[in-house]
Amino acid sequence: MNIDPLLAPSLLSADFLRLADELAFLKSSGADVVHVDVMDGHFVPNITIGIPVVEALKRETQLTLDCHLMISEPLKYAVDFVKAGADWVSIHQEADPHLHRTVYAIKNVGGRAGVALNPSTPIESLSDILGDLDFVLLMSVNPGFGGQSFIENTYNKLRCLDKIRQKNDHSFFIQIDGGVSVANAQALVEAGADCLVAGNAVFKAPNPTEAVKKIKAQMTKVCKS
Repeated sequence: MNIDPLLAPSLLSADFLRLADELAFLKSSGADVVHVDVMDGHFVPNITIGIPVVEALKRETQLTLDCHLMISEPLKYAVDFVKAGADWVSIHQEADPHLHRTVYAIKNVGGRAGVALNPSTPIESLSDILGDLDFVLLMSVNPGFGGQSFIENTYNKLRCLDKIRQKNDHSFFIQIDGGVSVANAQALVEAGADCLVAGNAVFKAPNPTEAVKKIKAQMTKVCKS
């Protein structure tokens, strides 16, 4: 991909009592995308936020809203998230036996559609749909909770997916979610990532604004071709 790498701080690590302030901070800090983790307590062992909150977020920011649906039966809700204001919506391969149907439901209402893969799910499971996707989200931790350690095998998976993309001239971008930090941001972009999701590395940093700047500085050291 010939795009500048994007940083998508995850609101999962933000102060939920001050979301409007957190959105203003993301805009002023230079973040590119707002990552919204939607969890249902069924597909993953946690419950977070839903459609009404996404509607409120959309009223408060012009940044791209990236909704990661960690939910069972995503077809029931994916279109409603786009209508609520989500610009990008990702669903899990493991949660949906009808990926093509759900991907095009998202696209048909104007959203950009992605598919997420858990750490143990092979990228080959997407071989028949990669050409239809706007992006692929590789989980670099097991989904459900923030603050987990990065799974090192993600690098191998990322490089493999990037090679498939180049070989087949696909246009999807690659997003990495979980354990992203200043320490690994450059290496992830070098391996093929286009968008990095960072939660605790931004919102739990002593100086969140400086954290955004440092992560982005590492990301942009890489000249991608």
